[in-house]
Amino acid sequence: MTDRRLWSYKDIAAHIRVQPDTVRSYRKHGFLPPPDHVESGKPFWYAETIRIWVANRPGNRGRRE
Repeated sequence: MTDRRLWSYKDIAAHIRVQPDTVRSYRKHGFLPPPDHVESGKPFWYAETIRIWVANRPGNRGRRE
């Protein structure tokens, strides 16, 4: 079953252990996948979208969740 929870910058930051501003910077520079949903101008991503991005992003070096 696919995880359909939507994650904010704060959720993504907690998942990858960085500050929310770092995640915002990733998006600004095109390192984050496009949001799955935008509500009131705020972007959100499905948890699965972010897990796939984390597994494939440069510098991951086999990190595990």
